[in-house]
Amino acid sequence: MSEHPSSNKLNFFEVHLDQLRAALEKVSPTESVRLILSEPKNEVIVHFPVRMDDGSVKLFTGYRIQHNNILGPYKGGIRYSDHVTLPEVKALAALMTYKCALLDIPFGGAKGGVRINPKNYSQTELERVTRRFTHDLGSNIGPEYDIPAPDMGTNAQTMVWMMDTYMNGAGAQNKNAVRGVVTGKTLGAGGSVGRDKATGQGVVYAIDEWAEEKNFSLDGARFTVQGYGNVGSHAAMLLAQAGALCVAVCDHSGAISDPAGLDTVELAAHVKKAGGVAGYDKATTITRDEFFGTKCDILIPAAMEFQIDAHEANLINARVVVEGANGPTTPRGEEVLLAKGVDIIPDILANAGGVCVSYYEWIQNKRSESWNLREVDSKLKERLRSAYERVREFSEEHKVSRRTAALAVAVLRVSDSYRERGIFP
Repeated sequence: MSEHPSSNKLNFFEVHLDQLRAALEKVSPTESVRLILSEPKNEVIVHFPVRMDDGSVKLFTGYRIQHNNILGPYKGGIRYSDHVTLPEVKALAALMTYKCALLDIPFGGAKGGVRINPKNYSQTELERVTRRFTHDLGSNIGPEYDIPAPDMGTNAQTMVWMMDTYMNGAGAQNKNAVRGVVTGKTLGAGGSVGRDKATGQGVVYAIDEWAEEKNFSLDGARFTVQGYGNVGSHAAMLLAQAGALCVAVCDHSGAISDPAGLDTVELAAHVKKAGGVAGYDKATTITRDEFFGTKCDILIPAAMEFQIDAHEANLINARVVVEGANGPTTPRGEEVLLAKGVDIIPDILANAGGVCVSYYEWIQNKRSESWNLREVDSKLKERLRSAYERVREFSEEHKVSRRTAALAVAVLRVSDSYRERGIFP
């Protein structure tokens, strides 16, 4: 139910390039930089066989797209979804380049995925899929080259399987030296405290900055969330802790509301057990359109791309849309929202908390350190605050949308690096 029926008609990568052109017009990089950024550096596609529990063999398709690494090693998640396509992964890899550049993180951008619905497979089958995919990627990933992380359909356990598979090909003496080949791991395998909530935490820190800018109090504010997975649920629970009320939630299974405020923690437990918000008996069932039309202060789309088209945008009755997902707003949807005076905190700013804390995990692995939660959260908050200010200032100075401003600030950093280093040879 969360997915808009027309969402698969748009080419995500082409939409991204259109948004990028608007930013390029404002910063005027060299023609060579424009050319370089128009396509990923590498596109790795593997077709690999995996034995199922019943003894049969299935062939899976996996992707690892490496967009740019001028600022540092490639970095980006691995998603398991039967909707994974090459244009989608290319767009997500490009967004990672600009996300890292915007947050001043010394990583480049990448993204990967396997075309699979993980709900249709056992845990042992998913382990074999993950290990075989990692094996077939081979030297296309590495702790100083390309560092995967969790994404839709994957989690900390997936990352531990990837890490262990890579480790076992590194040789006994180098095993622990390559622990940082992935981030988003369990704590026992070298993960960082705060990584599980990092993307949702980043969403909330971005909302904090917006609230401060608008002189708006989150205590008593009303918010809605589309998608109640890792990002949406953590953002909701953290906002609730700040005194805000979650008045409606929508996901693939249905939509629910409670004007008095949903119990975000209890709802998260229900979703973990039932697989969706449907069936939660302490709320009223509503339609998808009623969800988007719910009067609120903050709407957090935290599901898939292209969920807010013109139809949904016309329904939305919120002060700000905070993009917890990548690319949740179509160009037509954005036009409608901006015309209505709805603020948009774009994805490469709002959901950058995950890659930021992944960077901190990578540093901890390299140094054999373990930071406490206060240190991780404070570093994340300061980095989000700094990025938000850069975007706000560029937007106001150049009279452009926050999305164009965010991309422009990121492109400037990438462009400066190429200007200093030149084009080899």
